Amino acid sequence: MFRLSTSSIGKQLQTNQRFITKRLFTNTQGYDALVLGAYTGTENGSIRLTAQKDISQKTRQLIEDQLQLSNFKKAGDVRTLYNVGGIKQVAVVSLGPQDNVKDNEQEAARRATALGLHTLKPQGAKNIGIDVSISAQGAGEGSVLSQFSFDKLKSKKKEEDVLVGPFSESTQTEGSWESGQIYGASQNVARMLMTSPANLMTPKLFAEEVAYLLAGLENVEVIVRDEEWAARQNMNAFLSVSKGSAEPLRFLEIHYKGGKEGDKPHGLVGKGVTFDAGGISLKPSNGMALMKGDMGGAATVAGALYGICKLQLPINVIAVTPLCENMPSGTATKPGDVIKAMNGKSIEVLDTDAEGRLILADALYYISSKYSPQSLIDLATLTGAMDVALGDVFAGVFTNSDTLWHNLDKAGKKTTDPFWRMPLNDGYLKEMQESAVADLNNLGKGRSGGACSAASFLKEFVSDDIAWAHIDIAGVMDSQSTDGYHIKGMSGRPTRSLIEYIHGLSK
Repeated sequence: MFRLSTSSIGKQLQTNQRFITKRLFTNTQGYDALVLGAYTGTENGSIRLTAQKDISQKTRQLIEDQLQLSNFKKAGDVRTLYNVGGIKQVAVVSLGPQDNVKDNEQEAARRATALGLHTLKPQGAKNIGIDVSISAQGAGEGSVLSQFSFDKLKSKKKEEDVLVGPFSESTQTEGSWESGQIYGASQNVARMLMTSPANLMTPKLFAEEVAYLLAGLENVEVIVRDEEWAARQNMNAFLSVSKGSAEPLRFLEIHYKGGKEGDKPHGLVGKGVTFDAGGISLKPSNGMALMKGDMGGAATVAGALYGICKLQLPINVIAVTPLCENMPSGTATKPGDVIKAMNGKSIEVLDTDAEGRLILADALYYISSKYSPQSLIDLATLTGAMDVALGDVFAGVFTNSDTLWHNLDKAGKKTTDPFWRMPLNDGYLKEMQESAVADLNNLGKGRSGGACSAASFLKEFVSDDIAWAHIDIAGVMDSQSTDGYHIKGMSGRPTRSLIEYIHGLSK
């Protein structure tokens, strides 16, 4: 930055500085690198940068001419230019044709930001400006999601996060850079909880970690319950799953009071099996390490509450997460045992590896009977059948409410973390009503329609007058590879869609 003076030399420097600013970038933030977006794929082959301000016409033309010579066409293409307009490195990401981007500008900005950062970080960039011209929120989300890593247990750390900030101005009035960063950080909270090894994320440690994350935020109260409390509530289904583990269970209850006093809350429930060995019905050893992520429902609920609290949304929310391990031991529940759930229904445990529905049964009945929420959503990595049905693209939704489905579908489309509606029908419950010794069994006849029968089982523990949805997130639990803002490992999905759903209700 030039120091200006009243001398003739100073005046000449001032004139030169104005001239340079017009020709190059306006870079008051001092970025050493930029991520820019560009429209490509037009009929005449032209390329156009999306940022309209803070770039001089001459610099814009220089960049577009360079891109034209580099076969820069396909959405997702990235080209890095060096020492342009006083900026050391400029990564330009193709967004494809502008007409295609209009359908989801947030996703275009989210993905372009991630691709640009993946390009610049290995090249030593430390302070990067992000093009927010088409969506500040999408760019904010991408800037945080793409930098997630879990290396705190490694002796050799990966590259540190770079400083990022907005460059140029957004044409959108909805969604800010700051809100986008909160959405992204919330999903990273869920990723962190799910990725942590099970010995370092026990039920007790999970509850402590979430209480710490929410400490100091406004309008939130965190209550941690123990085994004695669960026994007094007659949560015998929940207790039966935890019996085989030496780790004590926890029942985490979070109240967010951002709405009017007296308004009915919206409820969230997350399955929190911090490690699932299958109990006596032991899982195969191959892939069992991934079962540290079987508390993905609880993790996404905790991440969503973090975002809701940070955004201070004007709405009341109550979230509960039953937390335990499902382990084999001499004290574990045995196949064929019968337990009585909190609502009084008896359940024959045919398979101890169908444990998620047991802990959710008591949690759903607790929140629906005690608080009568306006709506109630539970999330769980519940069935392998869900993964078979939908893979890792959609999370499956089973619901008794068209309105609730509409709101979830809208939220999922906006965040590009989508849902697919699945059938909720009593026909799937019949096979679970055929126990000779109890009201229900916890398995049915087998794998066919397994996700549907699990949802029908859960419906037995929710009041009929409550709009309820069960979201099976088994298929979206983890990402097989890094692609843009999707990072290989535990995904933390669909945290942002949950926040967007609550955000929509708060309007």
